[in-house]
Amino acid sequence: MSSSPPLVISDDLTIYHALELKPVLLNALAATNELELNLAQVSEMDTAGLQLLILLKKEAQKTGKCVRIVAHSQAVSSVIDFCNMAAEFGDPLVIPAHEAT
Repeated sequence: MSSSPPLVISDDLTIYHALELKPVLLNALAATNELELNLAQVSEMDTAGLQLLILLKKEAQKTGKCVRIVAHSQAVSSVIDFCNMAAEFGDPLVIPAHEAT
């Protein structure tokens, strides 16, 4: 478990925000050995956002660090599921009770 609070991303993980989010994510990873991401507020995600998450995971592996997604929005879950990438991330896809029914 990380000693720092999860990094909350509230911007959309899309091509329109990828350039500004990349340094935010990489700097957050550089500042800790275990980075937790809360993506519950992400309302849109596309393949550019998915690429950012993959980059972050690969950078963490390369540097011996850990990145965990601790909360997913429906948009994030849908893209990860559609692209069949759940195993790549290794994080359980948490589905809030109100979305499970």
